[in-house]
Amino acid sequence: MPIHICNTCGTSYPETPEPPSGCPICEDERQFVPRGGQLWTTPERLSGGHANAWRRLETDLFEIHTQPGFGIGQRALLVRTPTGNVLWDCIALLDDATETLVRALGGLVAVAISHPHYYTCMQDWARAFDCPVHLHVADADWVMRPDPAIRHWDGETLEIAQGVTLLRLGGHFPGGTVLHWADGADGRGAILSGDIVQVAADLSRVSFLWSYPNMLPLAAATVRRIADTLAPWRFDRICGAFPGRQVMSGGARAVERSAARYVELLQAGPS
Repeated sequence: MPIHICNTCGTSYPETPEPPSGCPICEDERQFVPRGGQLWTTPERLSGGHANAWRRLETDLFEIHTQPGFGIGQRALLVRTPTGNVLWDCIALLDDATETLVRALGGLVAVAISHPHYYTCMQDWARAFDCPVHLHVADADWVMRPDPAIRHWDGETLEIAQGVTLLRLGGHFPGGTVLHWADGADGRGAILSGDIVQVAADLSRVSFLWSYPNMLPLAAATVRRIADTLAPWRFDRICGAFPGRQVMSGGARAVERSAARYVELLQAGPS
């Protein structure tokens, strides 16, 4: 029996003869069910019509992005460290070419994911590379396909490799996480942010939402807390969830300035 993958968000479900009756990830108000209803695919069908493209973003940082676009369209990021490679966020397609390339780069010591929209086929990546998947325990209920490789961490920070630390910021999801990479941006530090700190179309800005497709905001106090949590960490660059979305320099200032403007607009009186 095949596993089933939601076409809209890329989440994978356990092996069953028929697809699930619905996708709880898409039925939640932070995502959506397409007008035509939920559609499903399998790993075999997905690999038959898609392939993963690679791009080197900087020394020791690679982007992996499925072409043509699938699901939400996020990229995975592979970070090379002295103690092993980390995959940040996840994509549904793990084809033979991708597995060969990852092994050539040294395999993986860990997978870490920002929030449930990008859980996708994390279980298959973990099995292929014999490594754990680190998810914040606050989002444990959103795992649709349990697996022994999944490790639910608690608290506010977790170092998973040398110079690679997960920071729980919450916001978009209670366990919403970013990855701080101390050696990123040529030693100036980088944040890999997923949707938790979303790099905007204006690449000098970021934003924060409860629901991106349905454009529902976060509370001002939540945005202020996110910015305050990031303030002690040194970083110059922010790599967002999607190809091309990088704040190349001044990342810490971009977070502070963007958060202040967000709060200002939420608290402004009638115009």
